[in-house]
Amino acid sequence: MIEFYPVTRHIGAEVTGVDLRRSLSLDEVATIRRGLLDHLVLFFRDQHIDDEQHLRFALNFGTLNHPAFKKDGGSPIHVLDQTAPKGEGGDEWHSDNTFEPTPPMGSLLRCVQLPDVGGDTMWANTYLAYETLSAPLRRLCDELTAVHDITNSMRKAISKGHPFDLAEVQAAWPPLERPVVRVHAETGRRALFVNRASTTRLAGLADRENEALLPLLIDRVRDPEYQVRLRWRVGTLAFWDNRATQHYAVADYTERRRMHRVTINAFPEHRDKV
Repeated sequence: MIEFYPVTRHIGAEVTGVDLRRSLSLDEVATIRRGLLDHLVLFFRDQHIDDEQHLRFALNFGTLNHPAFKKDGGSPIHVLDQTAPKGEGGDEWHSDNTFEPTPPMGSLLRCVQLPDVGGDTMWANTYLAYETLSAPLRRLCDELTAVHDITNSMRKAISKGHPFDLAEVQAAWPPLERPVVRVHAETGRRALFVNRASTTRLAGLADRENEALLPLLIDRVRDPEYQVRLRWRVGTLAFWDNRATQHYAVADYTERRRMHRVTINAFPEHRDKV
């Protein structure tokens, strides 16, 4: 029987009673989906699976997300192989690919190799980041939109030696304006939808208003009460809801850390409008 053991009060749960090496029943898929909606990020320990099994599990919950700038030949498995990650972009709070017309529903990240010490990942609950704002500020945020732009992320990657053509990527993914507060298609809850990696300004506000308000909203996820921190082990898989979380990869290691990730889009019936 699949069971969920919360790691913190507000976010994260370890999952037992499931073997990801085998195909899942419809009831098992529905149970895990419900657990994801309840806990926002799920941790599956001791799942020593291969890439094919990883992909099969992911496709129970959505369709493949294929960003135009992938470097690995279009493989559905994106390999994160790092020894000096500081400043590459993962070490700031973010939701994945909010510059896309339809940002991904979530990701499933599997640990393959770890440094002796370090390399944790953290997640934050963006429902709470919104719900704990004062009522007047919530009402203001409900009316605002923000600009999401890939440029800053690409400049960081290029500065670290990744061979992207910035102009080509910008042409494929021009800036988009979207609500500061998104409504989750499956839960109906409202979540704060700005992040340091991609949100460049609040639309319609003056520069000084942006300088005051945007950092305040971006930094809401830094409250430890909204967070959970995962200490990885080889064979751990984390599955998070990108619609209701942000995450942060702690860049405190200088030995090899290798992770395999599948990123998925929501099925059409589970897509919210952002």
